[in-house]
Order: sequence, then structure tokens, then C-alpha cells
Amino acid sequence: MSNSFRHSAAFGKRIEFFVVGRMLKEGLDVYLPLVDDDAIDAVIKRPDGKFIEVQIKARSRDAKFGTAANFAALRHEPRANYWFVFYSERMDMTWIMSSQEFIRESTPTVTGKNIGIRAIQFNGKNTKLQTEHVRPQFERYRVENFQRLILENPDE
Repeated sequence: MSNSFRHSAAFGKRIEFFVVGRMLKEGLDVYLPLVDDDAIDAVIKRPDGKFIEVQIKARSRDAKFGTAANFAALRHEPRANYWFVFYSERMDMTWIMSSQEFIRESTPTVTGKNIGIRAIQFNGKNTKLQTEHVRPQFERYRVENFQRLILENPDE
């Protein structure tokens, strides 16, 4: 399949459904908003009856070498009960961060017209070997399942 605009424009939605499908396979109680105007891709009802909001971000396998897990241009203010799920298709890896963790670990733009927009780069690269790897400080956020979303309360 060619990398047409239609293909790349639909990538985000395809990955959202891919991630939500994984959540459902694990037994999470997932609700999908019809409109994404508040940076909420999914709402999850936890076993304790509380609801959390989830924003899903993804990078394509076609991303430029060295940027497989770079997520930029994210506007975000701290929010309670709010989580990010980051997915790199090429690395086939997932990271989960609470709103507060994202604020602490991401880098804000401090000058120019994009002041306050945040970025996070989970991967490093080895140019000689042409490989990408998880940066050590982000290993703790890398997950194989979504249990963090239903078991942890980082806001408390």
C-alpha cells in the first residue's frame, strides 16, 4: 500500500482501534467518545467504579530513522485521572504515563510561537548499527499490558 495522504491521515485512528482492541482483550471496560475535542480517545471504568480518561498517541513504522518513539507538538496541562498511552509501531512497544508523569518527563518549548507545547522522546538510536532502543529513563513506563491504568492512582 502506498503511503498516500489518506493512508497516513487514517493511521492515528487505526492505531487507536488497535490499542483499544488490546485493552478489550485484557478485559478492560472501555468506552469510546464519538468526538475527540478534549484529547480523550477512550474512557475506562476501573474495577473500583472510577473512570479515567486516556489519550492514545502513535508513531508509524514509516517514521524517519531515530524518531520511532518521538512524540511532539502535544499541548497538555496536568489533569487528574488522565493517562497517555504511547505506541511505536516500528518498535512494537507501548508506554503508559499519567498526566503528571508526562509533565515531569516531557520537554516544553520555551521560545517562539509554540511556547508550552511539549515533546517526549522515548527512543535513542545507534547510527552505526542502524538500531533504535528505549532510552533507559523511560524503561519504567514501558508496558506489555494495561494494568497500570486500572491498578495505579498516581494522582493520590
